[in-house]
Amino acid sequence: MTQRVLRALPIIKPVKSPWPQEWGQRTNVMGVINITPDSFSDGGNYLEPASALAQATLLIQEGADVLDLGAQSTRPKAEEVGWQEELNRMMPALHAIRAAHPQALISVDTFLLEVAEAALQAGADWINDVSGGRRDPELLRVVAEAGCPYVLMHSRGNSQSMDQLATYSNVIEEVRLGLLRRTDQALAAGIRSDQLIWDPGLGFAKTTEQNLMLLKHLERICSEGFPVLVGPSRKRFIGDVLHQPDPEARIWGTAAVACRCVQAKAAMVRVHDVGPIHQTLQMGSRLW
Repeated sequence: MTQRVLRALPIIKPVKSPWPQEWGQRTNVMGVINITPDSFSDGGNYLEPASALAQATLLIQEGADVLDLGAQSTRPKAEEVGWQEELNRMMPALHAIRAAHPQALISVDTFLLEVAEAALQAGADWINDVSGGRRDPELLRVVAEAGCPYVLMHSRGNSQSMDQLATYSNVIEEVRLGLLRRTDQALAAGIRSDQLIWDPGLGFAKTTEQNLMLLKHLERICSEGFPVLVGPSRKRFIGDVLHQPDPEARIWGTAAVACRCVQAKAAMVRVHDVGPIHQTLQMGSRLW
């Protein structure tokens, strides 16, 4: 096993604001770029830095407010590759995108300290942690020192076990309380409350009906005072509702969820299909 090395280098904080220009005024768009061979809908598409950069450029042109780079698949049953392989995949693309788009806001999707630390040193602006600090509590310290936005997601278990942990008496209240508990841990580690963004974790230890229930009562999650990010893009629960097995054909279901997010005043949606969803959000904002 590769020995874990903790760096002592200071985090370089960006000069630009780490928040989108219209943060808090509308539902923003986070564009997904998976630098993995095994993500559920686009695995293998952006493994090469040139491909990742081309996709980043396209998503920015289509209206992405933040780019979210991930080099470890978190789909059900995905194998964890470890921090060194995650960095090997991530860093060439991150360097290329940062060099080409110095003003773009870049989020890195990771639950490991080493990846978060290296990404922030290389110019990433956000950390998006699907475990909310459960998997690597030391990551919270790095985020606190960086002072960067931190997406804290509700989840249970890991990719191997989460489908067996989707048992709730009241999914809305248990997700809300789970987010509050992880928030307390983040604050205790030194993260400021104004760095935090909540994510209810659609698809992570939730059944189709539980995901739908969370969306129907999304205002309950949004009422706690933290910006809320929702990640519905192409997910299995949309396929179940639409009887659509092809993730890339779930764009209209994703758009419907995006409208619900506008109605509930969510701060951001995380999607693959930025252009159509950006237009959906623009229209939705005029309706709600």
